[in-house]
Amino acid sequence: MEAEIAAVVAFWKKAGECGQWFDADGGFDLAFRERYLGLHMEVAAREHDGWLASPEGALALLILTDQFPRNAFRGTGHMYATDPLARGFARHALAVGHMARVEPGLRLFFCLPFAHSEDLDDQDLSVRLNAELGEPWLGHAEGHRDIIHRFGRFPHRNPMLGRAMTPQEDDYLKSGGFQG
Repeated sequence: MEAEIAAVVAFWKKAGECGQWFDADGGFDLAFRERYLGLHMEVAAREHDGWLASPEGALALLILTDQFPRNAFRGTGHMYATDPLARGFARHALAVGHMARVEPGLRLFFCLPFAHSEDLDDQDLSVRLNAELGEPWLGHAEGHRDIIHRFGRFPHRNPMLGRAMTPQEDDYLKSGGFQG
């Protein structure tokens, strides 16, 4: 178990050092998917909830439920399938102080499940958490919250989730609004 946690965290840390966390890179997405799809599915099936006992374990759970799907299932509605689980893991991790016990460069991943939420209360929490991290993360969190405040959801997700686009959302996206 500890080896799996360490492997996930080391893989993600190395990806950050290579600038791969937030770039759309098909090669990286494929490598991430091939290496961790099975573990992601186990985590989604709640087979590794015990990992929440440690800061690194909680971080691995967050990577596998919040970040992994955004890479492995890019462009599909499945990108968001484990978001509620990620928020639950993040809430627990925050309540027991795990975020403060990981290295500063990885603390962002305790915040992102809330930035990815379409709930305004979660967005407010994201902004508060990211205020502790400072820029550029705070600015990103505020931008996400502004979108949810304005539309109640992320318009760029509509096609992937089969939701109808409002004229206002369509105008926003066509004028260069946040695309994910």
